[in-house]
Amino acid sequence: MSFTWRAVLGTIMVLLLAVVVLVWAADRTLRHDLERQTTADLERMARLVRASITDDASGWQRHVRDLGQRNDLRITLIDRAGEVVADSDIPNPTITDIANHADRPEVQAALAGEVGTARRRSETVGAELFYVAVPGGPGVVRVASSLAQVDAVLRRSRMAIIWAAFLALIVGSAVAVVTVRSITRPLRGLSAAARAIAAGNLPRFPRSGVSDIDALVVSLRAMHRQLEERFDELRREQAESNAVVGAMVEGVLATDERGRIVTANPAARKQLGYGPTDPIPDLPTLFKSKDARALVDAVMDGEAVSREIQVDGVTLFIGARPLPSGGAVVVLHDLTDLRKLETVRTDFVANVSHELKTPLTSVAGYTDTLLTDPPEPAVARQFLETIRSNTRRMQHLVDDLLDLSRIESGQWQPQPEEFSAADVVQEEWGGLSSKAGAGRTLVLDCPADQRLRVDPEAFRQILVNLFDNAVRHTEATGTIHCDIRPEDGSVRVTIRDDGTGILSEHLPRIFERFYRADEARSRAQGGTGLGLAIVKHLVEGHGGHVEARSEWGVGTEVICWFPA
Repeated sequence: MSFTWRAVLGTIMVLLLAVVVLVWAADRTLRHDLERQTTADLERMARLVRASITDDASGWQRHVRDLGQRNDLRITLIDRAGEVVADSDIPNPTITDIANHADRPEVQAALAGEVGTARRRSETVGAELFYVAVPGGPGVVRVASSLAQVDAVLRRSRMAIIWAAFLALIVGSAVAVVTVRSITRPLRGLSAAARAIAAGNLPRFPRSGVSDIDALVVSLRAMHRQLEERFDELRREQAESNAVVGAMVEGVLATDERGRIVTANPAARKQLGYGPTDPIPDLPTLFKSKDARALVDAVMDGEAVSREIQVDGVTLFIGARPLPSGGAVVVLHDLTDLRKLETVRTDFVANVSHELKTPLTSVAGYTDTLLTDPPEPAVARQFLETIRSNTRRMQHLVDDLLDLSRIESGQWQPQPEEFSAADVVQEEWGGLSSKAGAGRTLVLDCPADQRLRVDPEAFRQILVNLFDNAVRHTEATGTIHCDIRPEDGSVRVTIRDDGTGILSEHLPRIFERFYRADEARSRAQGGTGLGLAIVKHLVEGHGGHVEARSEWGVGTEVICWFPA
């Protein structure tokens, strides 16, 4: 039941109770007043009767009958023995049949010299009467009046009071309804405003004109303002937290006490192989690795753990910590690239050491021989030529390492210039063919007007490295092709040989540092294993890309695409 109806019904109940009490009190008071007035009237009438009767007893019956009929009263004269000597309502012959009245309370009081009153049903006349008796006459003069008049007056008064009370009840109920509605309307408005605040909507506060409710409205407004300020602060903090978590390179997962994922930043989704909107399984079933599952079980049991594990070929360092309110937070560090870099660094150190060890050993051996046991001049010259060759080999290796380091670190930036591609190719081939490339033929397929806009020194270094690789893997009478032509908004430069070729399993790695498809042959021919790595970084530094294709026993081609 609503507050309005409760208040209205409560008011009506109070009004109804007030009406009942009012009717009862009014009826009681009016009856008491009427009876007191009747008593006074009857007493006065009794004294008048006492004063009007004579000493002649024979005329008493007629006298009281006349007075009784004129005043609509019952008048009785009683001697001191209690015997009725005259009665206005009883014929004279039957008076002697009336019972003795000495035991009547009003008669006893009158015989004692007082005014006696009583109310009872008369056995003589068979009606409810009100008696008043005074001493006098033969002994007692008693006057009685029927209570029907009193009851009639009471009934009329009671009905008037009841109708007035009923009218007052209706008016009071209407006033109560209006009053309660005037109070409950702003209360309902306050309730709607509170629900709007709870739902995060803009509330509308009512105006009531009731000071107490207006004070409540003011308090609710202040509360709403404070909540908005706190919510804004919480939203800012949450946005900042989300931005920080979203920008982290580490994956972050947060779970509730049942292990359900409630937060997963983009890094975590990427590391675990899930898209931005893909559902993520619960933490206990997220990982398939035994080590990862043991870690999850430990953190869900309330233990802080951290461990490096392998998940689907990815190296992850997982740190997990339980939350005070239940659940856990899990941080995923992807160490795959770091471990690869560590492997590359280890391989790099090993490769550099290996590349330097052979020529250094040769230089040290020949130098010791020259110093301890000088040979013939011709032999000594041969030793010195070997020392110089190995020294140049080490110098070439160091130069390549410095170039590669400078390119990878970003210290080198291309300085594009426009030039004739064919002229530069002929120039670089001419310098190489006079040394290592003698006997081999270059077939250049390049439009005469084809021009390139790249860094000329970088392009020369690319050609030197590619020509050098082609010459070292091509027979002395072999052919090397160089094709330069525009293609799809870029310029394609292809160096192709008809040498031994490269096995397919080596192709994906030939652009790595120190990687050799045939280590023995490459090292014997003076290769450092850095040429193709330098080519790749130089081409990509211009915004292009490079690709190698080969077939074992047929030959190899390296294709470079430069932006036009």
